[in-house]
Amino acid sequence: MAVRSGSADEKPGRKKPDVTGQAGWSASDVTPQLTRRATHSVTLSDVASLANVSPQTVSRTIRSPELVSVRTVERVQWAIATTGYVPNLAASNLASNRSRTVAAIIPTISASVFADALHGLDNVLTPHGYQLFIGATDYSLEHEEELIRAFMGRRPDGLFIVGTKHTPAAALLLKNSRIPVVEAWNWTEDPIDNLVGFSNWDAIEAIVDHIVAKGYKHPTFAGSFQAGDSRAIDRQDSFARTVARMLPGEDIRVVDSGTGVIDMDTGVSLLNRVLEHHPETDVLMFASDVFAAGAILECQRRGISVPGDLAITGFGDFEISRHLLPRLTTVAVPNTEIGTRAGELLVARMSGATEESERIDLRFSVMPRESA
Repeated sequence: MAVRSGSADEKPGRKKPDVTGQAGWSASDVTPQLTRRATHSVTLSDVASLANVSPQTVSRTIRSPELVSVRTVERVQWAIATTGYVPNLAASNLASNRSRTVAAIIPTISASVFADALHGLDNVLTPHGYQLFIGATDYSLEHEEELIRAFMGRRPDGLFIVGTKHTPAAALLLKNSRIPVVEAWNWTEDPIDNLVGFSNWDAIEAIVDHIVAKGYKHPTFAGSFQAGDSRAIDRQDSFARTVARMLPGEDIRVVDSGTGVIDMDTGVSLLNRVLEHHPETDVLMFASDVFAAGAILECQRRGISVPGDLAITGFGDFEISRHLLPRLTTVAVPNTEIGTRAGELLVARMSGATEESERIDLRFSVMPRESA
């Protein structure tokens, strides 16, 4: 009886390829023989034929390589690399009723604070085989609702969303989605599902307490306070309430940029408006470190001493805050940790390890530095 050597996964009757390339097999040799569908994509059968194994073995190697011999894994991987095959995840997801994706909805992709959170989120999700879909609302609750509808149509396994205030329709979509949802970056006593964040209200109250304790008596708050940015509005409201409580009789001075642009040029514009309309201001408190950085650099150009002539504070503790001269007094928030903890909650729910919702308050820290 003839005995065939090699792996049981190999198909008989055909010379198997030398994965080292020494037997003369190359992409140019096999590409013309590939079976092309109307989409011109390489098929699983093409890979199986080249690797001299069954299509089932290719599928098993992709899904669970630990169940296949090392030699077979090497041949299949070589065939995949040679043909440029990309697994049809849509078919696999349809069979398993799981998309292996997580939707992330953030206000803007240009802000480093949200990029930090996405980095933390992705670092948790990727090792578990999940990919991120990302959408930006541009601080519009209506656009947020559109994004939720669009993502839900693609059946993500979980959803991360910045903010706790939504349109009624968006809130209903999230509640009825039957997937784990993590709201972030703010605090509420009535979350949709999971919550990871901090209280913007308490953070502003804490930094106002700090500047009043330092002896400042005429604060002005400046930023961009759009209707769709509930976090900025919470900061504005907290400023007004805290000043009224701690400095009775003091005017409540708030300057709104009137745009959604968060950059240093806007910080310069806000500084100019404060100097023109509120010259009595002794401490200018910005809703973002980006605005504060622009203002400090403009003060240097104009010979305005910080904090001698005008103290300045920010919010966010961006990297630039620690390198300005003077260094910026601000509020530090756990940007990356928000994404990391959100990812951990999503993985636990998506894997079935728990069915419980959690609320995680990561708090904040006032960072006293030389600017105020």
